Amino acid sequence: MNNTHNKTGFARAHTNIALVKYWGKSDEDLILPTNDSISLTLRDFYTDTEVTFEKNIKKNKLWINGSRVDDSKLLRVNRVIDLVKKKFKINQFASIKSVNHVPTSAGLASSASAMAALSGAAWKAATDLAPDLRELSKIARIGSGSASRSIYGGFVRWHRGIDHDTSFATPIPTKNFDDLRIITVVVNSAAKKILSTNGMKSVAQTSPFFDSWVQQANQDVTKMISALEIGDFDKLGMIAEQNAMLMHSTTLSANPAFTYFEPATLQIINIVHHLREDGIHCYFTIDAGPNVKIICQQNSVTSIKNKLQQDFKQDQIIETQVGPGITFSKIEGNHD
Repeated sequence: MNNTHNKTGFARAHTNIALVKYWGKSDEDLILPTNDSISLTLRDFYTDTEVTFEKNIKKNKLWINGSRVDDSKLLRVNRVIDLVKKKFKINQFASIKSVNHVPTSAGLASSASAMAALSGAAWKAATDLAPDLRELSKIARIGSGSASRSIYGGFVRWHRGIDHDTSFATPIPTKNFDDLRIITVVVNSAAKKILSTNGMKSVAQTSPFFDSWVQQANQDVTKMISALEIGDFDKLGMIAEQNAMLMHSTTLSANPAFTYFEPATLQIINIVHHLREDGIHCYFTIDAGPNVKIICQQNSVTSIKNKLQQDFKQDQIIETQVGPGITFSKIEGNHD
């Protein structure tokens, strides 16, 4: 029982984008998804977090980028910390200092990297036992579903499971993807009007096509794993693109119908189609928001950026590549 001294744990976790989407929950409390999903961890966007269990505080406290976060906004954070405290029989509350290197302007959600880093740092603060990555994936899931996948680098599968112990992520063995690149085109960096949690709940409850989505998404996972195992970039891209459009079609069939797309979202989709017609191998994926991620290979990046810059500003176009899994020391995590 680690209740006699203050020990600080550190972790760095990277954000990820889903290639086969997580869209729908079978259990709202445990955050169990209705379908398996597959993601790619990103190199340049991450969260650094330090956790200290302290004797002299009466509640968990969180600072993000140096600013204290209101206690009323710590529901998910508290769930993660409580799970770690229960596992390691900790009685103290946590002081949490987190720095996000996932700029809002990048159009990428930071909840995955934030909750994964929180889980890892809390583990390191609570015990000297080596982190169990599968257990960390389960703990991170309680904070944010997609955070379960940010424990690992590269391509990752989140197994939907049927309870807390069977819903976790695992890495997917792959080959021939060292030159894969992701170009994010930021259409709108403002907060979404319809949060992902609310959007997927509305779709699950009201769309007549939701059950078909779940069935197809699980089939897409099998197809995607096959593409990854043989290193087939075009198959990867086609599956990811179609899966994204299937997910977004469920929003249009919800009641009331809604969409995350903006006019510029459709404009970028058309640009990708035109690039492919010109012989450039690239595909798009879109999460619950208007921003578009273009999946391509290193030798196509310049051509794609040149085309995009005809309609979008340079700071709206952000390139990254495959990123690593969670790390637990500042030296180990330093790749800047």
